Amino acid sequence: MVTIIRNAKVYQPEYAGVKDILILGDRIAAVGEDLRADFGGCLEVQEIDGSGMAAVPGFIDSHEHILGGGGEGGFHTRTPEAALGDLIRNGITTVVGCIGTDGVGRDMTALLAKAHALENEGVTTYTYTGSYQVPVRTLTDSLMKDIMMLDKVIGVGEVAISDHRSSQPTFEEFARIAADARVAGMLSGKAGIVNVHLGDSERRLDLIRRVVRETEIPASQFLPTHVNRNAALFEECLDFAAEGGTIDFTGNEDIDYWETICDEVRVCRGIRMLLDRGISSDRFTISSDGQGSLPVFNEKGEFQGIGIGKASCLLKEVRECVQKEGIPLETAVKGITSNPAAILKLDRKGRIKEGFDADICLLKEDTLGLDTVIAKGQVMVRDGEQKVFGTFEEHINHN
Repeated sequence: MVTIIRNAKVYQPEYAGVKDILILGDRIAAVGEDLRADFGGCLEVQEIDGSGMAAVPGFIDSHEHILGGGGEGGFHTRTPEAALGDLIRNGITTVVGCIGTDGVGRDMTALLAKAHALENEGVTTYTYTGSYQVPVRTLTDSLMKDIMMLDKVIGVGEVAISDHRSSQPTFEEFARIAADARVAGMLSGKAGIVNVHLGDSERRLDLIRRVVRETEIPASQFLPTHVNRNAALFEECLDFAAEGGTIDFTGNEDIDYWETICDEVRVCRGIRMLLDRGISSDRFTISSDGQGSLPVFNEKGEFQGIGIGKASCLLKEVRECVQKEGIPLETAVKGITSNPAAILKLDRKGRIKEGFDADICLLKEDTLGLDTVIAKGQVMVRDGEQKVFGTFEEHINHN
């Protein structure tokens, strides 16, 4: 299949002007003006009118519970798995799956199987190895072997610290995880990133800071997530970013509620604070925590209720950055495109450039609503309607 997107405002994510985009198979072949593709009738050429649209790279969700999560309130509070539509209807063309609190009922075998299933259905998938727990629960006999020998595994996480649900890892245990992940990444050409769940404890980033201060492991080996969980934590995470670390905001579809009950920092406001402090716009990512649980505990750590993370929050957060805080689209969208691609070493992801994977979203310029999603060259969503369905989604839609 050959596809040409015509006359779209192209964000690579840097703004490149009104351009055409030529897609051959699963790659971007060219970005330019008045592009032509003539194969003498041997190949069908599909044209998409991008007029009035912003073309941005397909979204990279660096932290999603594709296998489901939760369980903090008992077995009936386990959250459901992600379906293909949960991703593509929200512009996500690349997803990194992880396991959270429950590393027993959900394990690496099931996580990798789910990642392969979603890949077969049309999106790009990776995973972290492990879960909240320390020692890390792996598929092979070691963390290093998982990263080096399992193609989809690009790091470890989400390892929980500063949280009453964590394994309360010691400094030595945490440093060893980071060291093993770093060396495994070097040997395999992968990121070897440590995705770190941050809880509400006043210890905050203590373990990460100690590793950076007391060992040779750099801040770039860590991607702390949920950094906007509360205002005090966020202030410390801003310092971490100012010192060269990268921080991961967690999007939230119901931020008005969470701002009220736990002082959560709205993503658009947090990114504005980061930029106003002079911190590089390369130093943040936004992830959805999709299908993950959003439990509520009282001050005694007693379970009060539970919600669920939604992949739809990614575009919502970018939209709020632009519409509420006046942040340029090319800056806001970096958090779900080029920035996660860089820290996760996804070399052909996160940019609309020749030779990169043909993962592209077309957004309506006036509202930033999602119009079209292309994943690996295949049109998955068109005119806001899902065109490709997961195996069991299709049965649901046709019966």
